[in-house]
Order: sequence, then structure tokens, then C-alpha cells
Amino acid sequence: MKEIKFTLPDISELEIKYVNEVLRSGWITTGPKTKLLEKKLAGFVGDYNGEGTPRCVCLGSATAALELALRLLGIGSQNGGSANDEVITCAYTYTASASVINHVGARIVLVDCAEADGSVEMDYDKLEAEITENTKAIIPVDIAGVPCNYDKIFEIVKKKKNLFKASSSLQNTLGRIAIVSDGAHALGASYKGAPVGSIADFTAFSFHATKNFSTAEGGAITWKRFDGIDDNEMYHQIQLYSLHGQSKDAFAKDQLGAWEYDIVGTWYKCNMTDIAAAVGLGQFERYPEMLARRREIIEKYDAALVPLGIKTLNHYTDKHTSSGHLYITRIPGINREQANEIIKKMAESGICTNVHFKPLPLHTAYKNFGFDIKDFPVAYAKFENEITLPLHTKLTDEDVAYVIQTFAEVLKEYI
Repeated sequence: MKEIKFTLPDISELEIKYVNEVLRSGWITTGPKTKLLEKKLAGFVGDYNGEGTPRCVCLGSATAALELALRLLGIGSQNGGSANDEVITCAYTYTASASVINHVGARIVLVDCAEADGSVEMDYDKLEAEITENTKAIIPVDIAGVPCNYDKIFEIVKKKKNLFKASSSLQNTLGRIAIVSDGAHALGASYKGAPVGSIADFTAFSFHATKNFSTAEGGAITWKRFDGIDDNEMYHQIQLYSLHGQSKDAFAKDQLGAWEYDIVGTWYKCNMTDIAAAVGLGQFERYPEMLARRREIIEKYDAALVPLGIKTLNHYTDKHTSSGHLYITRIPGINREQANEIIKKMAESGICTNVHFKPLPLHTAYKNFGFDIKDFPVAYAKFENEITLPLHTKLTDEDVAYVIQTFAEVLKEYI
């Protein structure tokens, strides 16, 4: 029997070569390879000016990137802001999109999904209705690598500008609610021709082992230009946050006679190592072909499964191009128990599937915050019949055909 994993990291001899070079170099933590990856990624998302000004910092995770963006903005009681500060995100997402709001001491505000098929975005009318004078940021989520409607989000923020009350210098510079994108799935996606990473005020990417572009563990933060804010200062502040508030990173301290440093804040430890960056540099060289392969697989799935009445996300349209991170399906007319039966039957045929996502109000931590899934009926409906099929670049055409054939056979009993 075939065995098809839900996801597999696509590591080639190139990544292995680059990691070996780092291991032999005598320098394995944050250093020149991390800096090089930052510059390449900044260029990839289209906001690197060619003069050496980085607009990307590589970190230990996308979660760290999201949290540091909120801290840069001065949001939350743990960060110089107020416990009344509110940050809005979607109820249909992974916990990292919302947990960072709690980390900084702000109030989590969840919004239900829009009802339309082909999307798991927030309901933008409900998003607009949730904005108050306490709203400091919105965290839209590019689930499965499909970009949100950024035009609509910025339109809402502009419309509600009169309610906004700045409580930090960066908030004052923006003069409106900040858009902090959870682009964990979305490196390589674009919206109206603009790469994700250059659209929102801040964008967080994930390079976890399961992601399209992996450094095993890792992530990155990018940002747009802000009037009156020096990009070098922004880069330096993020580095301070990621390295205990230490004024020099280990590589700078290691230079002859350069041991002296200062601790300018009691901050965090979430830097990327050169070992991880070496993996990323290999991935970067191969990434265009990896994105193209994901598109091929999605198109094969769509051609076979959409005619059966299966609902899927719209990955490629005239307005956006997805990074093709997840192949989310919804099976009309079934409930969660039946969906779980299908997942088990697929497993019996050697195919590992998954679910994206169990809405946050169904989890204990968010119930303890007072959230009730009854207030998020669309998110629950999208979860109730959701099954995610394998989608990764280690799948062969034969594997894809086997997944399609098996899924179609299993579904005959249900649709």
C-alpha cells in the first residue's frame, strides 16, 4: 500500500551543502548567512532598495515576528500601551494569530468568516463593526497562502480613522489602525501584483518544517516604509528585541577587541541561526520551481475534484496569486463526525490528511477568554466539513493521482 505523508520538507543536496559549509565555518549562530538571507527575502517581497537597507529580519518563528510587530507599535499593557488596547483577527485561524495579542497585554477581538465559498477570510462587514476607539491593529490571515482582500481592509481602516487614538510614536506616525499581516503561509503570494510582505504595514512569514519555504524552525518580519522612520533604526530595534536587548549581536562581539556591549532593554530571544539561514538560502534558490510545482498539483486537484461538487479555495484569480500552501476542501452536506470518518478511511489507504482549522473559540484557552463558538457560526460551518489533502513538492504525479482516486472513491458514500 502506498504511504503518502500530509507534508514533507523538500530538502535537496543544495541545502545540505550550504549547511555543511556553515558547520565547517566555525560560525553557526546569527551571522553572515542570516544577513544574506534577510537581504534576499527583502528583495523577493519587492521592498529592498538596492542600497543595503534591509526591510526584513529573520527570526525564530512567525509567532515571534507577529509579537514583535505589536511591540514595535506599542500595543498592550505589557508594552507601554493599555490593557484596553484591542487587536482584531479571524476566529478561523491557528492560535499564533491571536495568542500574540494576549502576550503583549491587549484584548483579543475575533471576527467570523465571510460566508462566500472559495475563501476563509474574515467577514469584512463584521470587521468594520468591531472597530472601536480602542482598536490598535488588525491581523488579517492569508490562510493556505491565499491573500486577503487588502484593498477592503485598508478601506475600512481609512473609513474608521476618526476613531483612532494613537498611544505610541509609531502609531502616531501611521495615524490609523495598523495592518499586521499573518502571512505565515504566504511567502510567494501576491495581491494585485504586489508581493505579500510589501502590502501590510508589517508581515510575518513562517519557515516552519511544514511550510513551503522551510528553515526547520524560523520566520521573518518585513515592513513598509513609514514617513519619518529610518529603516536602519527599525531593523536595529527588531534585532534588539530578538537578542535580549543586547546592543551587539554575537557576530559583532566576536570581532577582535569588540567585546563591549550594552543591554538597552530586558527583551527576548528569538533570533535565527546561520545553520537555519543556510537551509533557507538553498530553499531560496529553488523556490520559484517549488511554487510552480505546487500550482501544478492544485490545478490537478481542482480539475478532478471541483466537478464532483467539492468546495475548494480560489488559489489563482485575476486579483491574486496564492503560494499554494494548503489544499483545503469542504464536502457539502456532511458534518464533522462524517469528515473524521473520511479522514480515517483515507488513512486506511495510506494517505494522511488534516484539518485547517479548528476555530479558536472551540479551544479551551479561548473558551477561558469568554469566546463561544455560537457567536461564530460561519467559522464553525467551514470547519465542520473541512478536510485538507496532502500538498507538497515531494508528491509525484502518481501520488497526486492516487490521492484523487482514493478521495473520490471514499466520497461516493457521502456525496
